[in-house]
Amino acid sequence: MSESTDGRHLLMVEVTAQRENAPAYDAYVRTMIDRAAAEARASGWDVSQVSAADLGVDGLLQAAEHAAAVVIMGGEDIDPQFYDGQRGYEGEGYHFEVADAAQIQLVRLAVARSLPVLGICRGHQVINVALGGSLLQHVEDAGHRNIDLPVEYALVEHPVRLEPGSNLGERFGRDHIVVQSAHHQVVDRLGAGLRAVGWAHDGHVEAIEHESLPIVGVQWHPEALLAPAGQLRVLLDGLAAQAGAVLESA
Repeated sequence: MSESTDGRHLLMVEVTAQRENAPAYDAYVRTMIDRAAAEARASGWDVSQVSAADLGVDGLLQAAEHAAAVVIMGGEDIDPQFYDGQRGYEGEGYHFEVADAAQIQLVRLAVARSLPVLGICRGHQVINVALGGSLLQHVEDAGHRNIDLPVEYALVEHPVRLEPGSNLGERFGRDHIVVQSAHHQVVDRLGAGLRAVGWAHDGHVEAIEHESLPIVGVQWHPEALLAPAGQLRVLLDGLAAQAGAVLESA
């Protein structure tokens, strides 16, 4: 990591600052991102909120120059071109290719610098794609999201089984937790150095960790209004511990 890294500087990366094509969804995503940022500030982080679509690859990498850690938030599906997938899949929506490319390069920079990363929902999938993994492009909605309802009711509650001895398992102190999710894609083939450490009721991957680097992804939304109390703080505190360990070893 850079010698000028600020040990409390957290870069929180969203897809785009504005979705003129989907204002209701934009407002919903904005609420959760702002909740995550507020929780991070309350736990001691100095948070910078940035848009990958607005900054592009070079701008986002520059924004990460002095960050001690990164959180990549939720949003739209990743364009299939980035994992050798095909367009026209069920449930396909609008893509932000510039944001995809920027966030993927950010994860690769994090790997090179041992920069701690937490990926949430889409961010979890970005981590996997950045390291050469693939996505299952559509899963049945039952148990993963509500459909045919306003976007604010998309989240569903379901259990996740955590791998005993994993970082996430140790952070939560248990091997089963309850989460809030809203997604129609999941991690399929794992990227280089990643391992699955959390699974939904149907066996789909809900959490990943890097085998040797401080990189963690969760498919669920710990920042959701109805998420179990303290769940986001557990993840943010774990991120802070990883950032501190990286600084000490520098």
